[in-house]
Amino acid sequence: MTSETNDRRHELGPIDYLVVEFPGSHLTGEGMPLLVDLVDRGIIRILDLAFFVKDADGSVRGLEIADVTGDGNLDLTVFEGVSSGLIGEDDLAEAGSLLQPGDSAAVLLYENLWAAPLAAALRRADARMIASGRIPVQDVIEALDALDDAA
Repeated sequence: MTSETNDRRHELGPIDYLVVEFPGSHLTGEGMPLLVDLVDRGIIRILDLAFFVKDADGSVRGLEIADVTGDGNLDLTVFEGVSSGLIGEDDLAEAGSLLQPGDSAAVLLYENLWAAPLAAALRRADARMIASGRIPVQDVIEALDALDDAA
């Protein structure tokens, strides 16, 4: 490992993942321009993007970008070759266990570039992340609605 690679690792932002299901394997591509925009604006860096499908027999198999874009309406070629190798077959199988046969999904692994300077500063100060999580948006909406109803 070069000194430059080691330095870059110390400057990494938090890494998150998403698994997005497409019931009936219906992909419209509506969110893809927004994902590209996040990358273009330097908010995130995509480390891995993998598509897969759960077949009728329950097996899970990866899809190539060309397989996903076959209808001509969805252009994902900008993501061709996006792979750090961090998402493996075991990860796809685990994510696939959440799907119904005939559904497809995407796994997105990304670095939060917006938070990288803060994360690096905290590491230099020997601070450690001891908890992290995400609150589902629907839970926040319901909590705010309950507060409004109580007022």
